[in-house]
Amino acid sequence: MKVTVLGASGRAGSEIVKELARRGHQVTGVARNPARIPTGEGITAASGDVNDAVALPALLQGADAVVSAIMFVDTNPETLIAAVKSADVPRYLVVGGAGSLEAAPGLKVIDTPDFPDIYKAEASAGGRFLDHLRQEADLDWTFLSPSAVFDGSERTGQFRLGGDSLLVTTDGRSAISFPDYAIAMADEIETPRHSRQRFTVGY
Repeated sequence: MKVTVLGASGRAGSEIVKELARRGHQVTGVARNPARIPTGEGITAASGDVNDAVALPALLQGADAVVSAIMFVDTNPETLIAAVKSADVPRYLVVGGAGSLEAAPGLKVIDTPDFPDIYKAEASAGGRFLDHLRQEADLDWTFLSPSAVFDGSERTGQFRLGGDSLLVTTDGRSAISFPDYAIAMADEIETPRHSRQRFTVGY
C-alpha cells in the first residue's frame, strides 16, 4: 500500500513510518523539516505544511491511506479533511489523544481532577477534532487514541484494544509505547476494523 504520514518527524509519526516500511509498504513521510524523518527502504521524505490548504492535496494524491500524526493545537481539522477529500484518498487515520476517552461512564479523562493543566489545550483540541470527524458522513476515518501514558521505545507487540473507555491494567496502569501504538495503527491500515470509529490501545 501507499501510505502518507503527516507529522512523520514526531515520535508517533516516525514510529508509524518505520512500522509501515518494515511491513513492505511504500511510505511518504511529510514534515516541515524532512531531514528529521526516518530513512530506509520504502520511505520517501517530503517537505510540507499541513496548514497549507492549497499545496496539501497534491502531497496526498495517490495515497491509499493518510495518517495524521500532528499536535491538534497546530492543526485545523477542516483543512486536513478537505485535503484528504480533494486528493480522493480512500482512508484517513488520526493519531488521537487519551483526553477524550471515558475514565468512567459519562466522565472524560480530561475532566478528571488529576488531569494535568499543561495538556488541557491539546486534549480539548483533540476532542473537538474527533467531534468534527464524527460529523463527516462521506469520509472513511479512524481515530486511534493512546492510553494515558504515551511514551517509551519498547516494542512488545503485546497490547489490548478498546473502544471509547480508557484502558487500565489491574494495577492501575494506563500506558502504551510509541512502537506498540504504531503496530496497532499499521494493523488497522492493513485490516480495517474501525471504520468511522474511535478506538484505543493499551497494555
